Amino acid sequence: MLLSRALSRAATSGTRAVLARASQRAPRRLLSKRPRSTRPDPERFESAKEAAAIGKPGWWSSAEFWGGLGALAGWGMTGAAIYDAQFSSPEAISMTMTPVMIVYSSLFCRWAVIVKPQNLALAACHGSNVLAQLNQMRRAIEHKTSQGKDEEVQDILMKSGVGAAGLAGLVAAGPTLQSALVAANLGPVSSFAGAAAGPFTVHFWAPMSKWLISGASMMELDRPIEKISLAQYTALTATGLFFSRYALLVSPVNYMLCSVNVALFSSSAWHLGRKVKGEFLDE
Repeated sequence: MLLSRALSRAATSGTRAVLARASQRAPRRLLSKRPRSTRPDPERFESAKEAAAIGKPGWWSSAEFWGGLGALAGWGMTGAAIYDAQFSSPEAISMTMTPVMIVYSSLFCRWAVIVKPQNLALAACHGSNVLAQLNQMRRAIEHKTSQGKDEEVQDILMKSGVGAAGLAGLVAAGPTLQSALVAANLGPVSSFAGAAAGPFTVHFWAPMSKWLISGASMMELDRPIEKISLAQYTALTATGLFFSRYALLVSPVNYMLCSVNVALFSSSAWHLGRKVKGEFLDE
């Protein structure tokens, strides 16, 4: 009995001694532990930079780069309309091209907002171009009215009104018609109707409006050079060049936009070449 009590007391005192020594050592260990350095590891930093450089596309594959050039060319087109309003005669205003430019810039203003990556600079320049082209239309109509061409002016206004009403009707009926075509399960027709860049989206109609510009240019291949705006066709030529690449880098990829810009570049460069040759090289 006495022996067991003695052993119990010895074990208890030994445990207390061990705990006391541990409590005395613990603060020393904590104090002796070296804090982590807050300095960045140069090797880790360099590897992160290399990884970022590998993941970042070069200029040829950058949608932001080509979209920025497209926006600059678009601002050139807007600036051309503003410049022509100040220094060019109203006789030089094309009543074929100007209405097309209004529709074109309206659609591309919307397209630039919803495309990925978003291009707000392009949206701003097209919104400004709508206003500039409306001013050009106003100048042309006032000039024709002052010359007594009232019948021609009435014809222009009537066609513009019919076109605007038809466009508004199509926009209003679009969602209903798209739903009906998709639900009809017509195979490729239904698939095309429901596509991300299908005929019920601005991804389809923005390039189509550009086809109108190319068509307007091709219809006037023999247009007198004095009626060709040097500033406008320079901007259109640059736009066709830049957007031919940009269209393949956005989401959704837009092959129609690429093809129409190749055509726009060709037709606009033709007019631009005639203008430069006639007014600068042949003199």
